[in-house]
Amino acid sequence: MEKYGAGSIVVSDYDPGWPTLFEQESAIVKSALGSFALAIEHIGSTAVPGLPSKPIIDLLVGVRSLEEAKERCVGPIEELGYIYIPEYASWLPSELFFRKGPPGPWTHHVHLMEPSHPRWEALLVFRDYLRAHPEAARAYADIKRALAASSKDNIEAYRTGKNVFVEETTAKARAWRANAGDQ
Repeated sequence: MEKYGAGSIVVSDYDPGWPTLFEQESAIVKSALGSFALAIEHIGSTAVPGLPSKPIIDLLVGVRSLEEAKERCVGPIEELGYIYIPEYASWLPSELFFRKGPPGPWTHHVHLMEPSHPRWEALLVFRDYLRAHPEAARAYADIKRALAASSKDNIEAYRTGKNVFVEETTAKARAWRANAGDQ
């Protein structure tokens, strides 16, 4: 069992300060990575207004090459106080994953990925769909709160418990995005 770093998983009410925290951290990461950061996006539940979340700001950072990023970006990100978690490569093979904050609760995650990877589009379309569909965001909030209560400190159970909703909603989001071009 993979334990959550600070004890029990807590899903907090939406904090309207989360976008500002993203902007501040995004500027710091961009400064550290320079031209290696092709784009930085706010993803995860803290990127959806009104959606309860674990209070962790997720930054999706686009890089030209994951292999190049392994060589050139790990050090600069670690200098910002992030910890590289190479063990997550088995769960997230298309990205480099970093955490920042005390040994739980973490305050920020950085996901380095090539924007051409399908997961990049999936993360963004899921976020955009939840932003545009409050009923889907409410359903997701209910699932997250129930999972936090039942998973206690088992972060893997919490993540896995969201998979069906995330996959189904991402499929709906892709259809929604495709149909938006028809209007």
